[in-house]
Amino acid sequence: MPKSDNPPLPGALRLFSAAVIVVLIVGAGLFFAPTLVKPRWPWPVTPFSARFLGGFYTAEMAVMAALLFWNRWSPGRLVLVMAFIFTVIVSAASFINLGYFNFERKAAWLWFLVYLASAAVSGLFLWRARARPSAKGVALTPAWRGYMSAETAILGLY
Repeated sequence: MPKSDNPPLPGALRLFSAAVIVVLIVGAGLFFAPTLVKPRWPWPVTPFSARFLGGFYTAEMAVMAALLFWNRWSPGRLVLVMAFIFTVIVSAASFINLGYFNFERKAAWLWFLVYLASAAVSGLFLWRARARPSAKGVALTPAWRGYMSAETAILGLY
């Protein structure tokens, strides 16, 4: 993937991504060890909700790890857009539901700090890279195009 039209990610973005992975490990704990993480979560969660949220955090952790592994703007830009949209929506939903948070505990304050900072940092890197052209992609073969079209139809009907 190292091409001149697909440069490596900035070091600061890689450092931010590594920090996000550390935070996501805590969220993934809701899936793998809910009895350990639930008492420390910023709001009360039911067993199903803990596993459901933990699944999201585990998936996001895998995507952020892929971002660090590939270290290129082409997949990185897509991951940043997804992270930005996700953190903005979660932050807005958190502000709408402030009553569920116990601000006498540090976890609630950390929640808002992490999500607002993540939205700001991912938005900043996207803004700085807005003029960067997209990397030249690889053309799909007709067989792959057919497969993707069939999968789109199947999942769309589902």
